[in-house]
Amino acid sequence: MEFKELVKTRQSDRSYENRAVEREKIEAVLEAARLAPSANNSQSWTFVVVDEPELKNSVAKNTAAFGANFNQFAAQAPVIIAVVAEKPILMLRIGNFIQQKDYTQIDIGIAVENLVLQASDLGLGTCILGWFKEKAIKKTLNIPKSKRLLLLVTLGYSTDKQRKKRRKAFDETVKWNKY
Repeated sequence: MEFKELVKTRQSDRSYENRAVEREKIEAVLEAARLAPSANNSQSWTFVVVDEPELKNSVAKNTAAFGANFNQFAAQAPVIIAVVAEKPILMLRIGNFIQQKDYTQIDIGIAVENLVLQASDLGLGTCILGWFKEKAIKKTLNIPKSKRLLLLVTLGYSTDKQRKKRRKAFDETVKWNKY
């Protein structure tokens, strides 16, 4: 698919076929994420692939935090990828402090965007989740307490229909030379 078309058609999918995702496709989306650029080439991430059904369902049930049920669809996805922030290298920690920016979170955002675009190109649907019970999922997946679980990504064959993107107008989001 042409990149412009890929960006236009990629969407957050919330309904999935009851069909396993081929290991080669899972590896391809992870490779796209792994190859993402990162500040000081720190690559401060780990991806935990959860495709064992019982374990995946345990993770999915913890995506509906505080009684909210807007992530109930996660149980339909055959794969959930947990995105863990790793301790940044010294140079990045110094940069974070001096610039007052969390480059690890920025880098993880870039890596996850690579992941979801590759998934879309392979005919897979995804949804990036930031709302979940972090402690419970970390315990389920044996993620050390000292680590942060920043995102979950559902992955599977979507049954959602293609939606028209609703975005602000170009001129509302782009300024030339000055704010």
